[in-house]
Amino acid sequence: MGDLKGKTALVTGSSRGIGRGIAQRLADDGALVAVHYGTNEKAAKETAESIAGAGGQAFTIGAELGVPGDAEALFAAFDAELAAHGAEPGLDILVNNAATRFSGRIDTATEEEFDRTIAVNVKAPFFIIQHGLRRIRDGGRIINISSAVTSTAHPSSIAYSVSKGGLDTLTLTLAKDLGERGITVNTIAPGWVETHVTAARTATPEGRAALAAYSVFNRIGRPADIADVAAFLASDDSRWITGQRIDVTGGSML
Repeated sequence: MGDLKGKTALVTGSSRGIGRGIAQRLADDGALVAVHYGTNEKAAKETAESIAGAGGQAFTIGAELGVPGDAEALFAAFDAELAAHGAEPGLDILVNNAATRFSGRIDTATEEEFDRTIAVNVKAPFFIIQHGLRRIRDGGRIINISSAVTSTAHPSSIAYSVSKGGLDTLTLTLAKDLGERGITVNTIAPGWVETHVTAARTATPEGRAALAAYSVFNRIGRPADIADVAAFLASDDSRWITGQRIDVTGGSML
């Protein structure tokens, strides 16, 4: 605890699920956390309130991703809230977690769904990083949340898989580019995690058992399982790790 004291973090899509878990953990470790939401302001405020209730520091910022000018809008809100909270300008930890997912094989996926998936899952992180680099301090951390779908074949989620593959490549390339500034860039690839996204599939005992069976531990992942790895990558303990895709699937598909 306290390893991130004095640091500022921005976690996109942190109103619920994995993003909320990461925001809470980074705040537990001492960071001032910007809780970003696209549409669900209520859930974002609940995340910030839970952080404050645990003794941490957080504020919310709203910006729709996947639309023109999204990165500019995100950081305009971020800069304004930092100033309102009397915090020093700048950023130490950027977590690109926000994502959208359309199910469908290649013969049913529509152009609109594909474009939206790429816009939110690849284009938005690309330009958020571009604008963020004007604020990220030397020695900072960039953490991209990818997926197990980039290491195993999931034809029913092909557009999502393609987008996350692009994010993995972005991580690798940026790690080499930003090394001279001491900024590490890494990817976390979760498997099945118990969140609002998987709620429909875990509503029955049979559904829960099917998802749990993917892992060698025979359970579904929890947001904390992902958040703990994110906290490590955000800390100084990970200073010699960059350009890596960390599999955090509980040994799924071994």
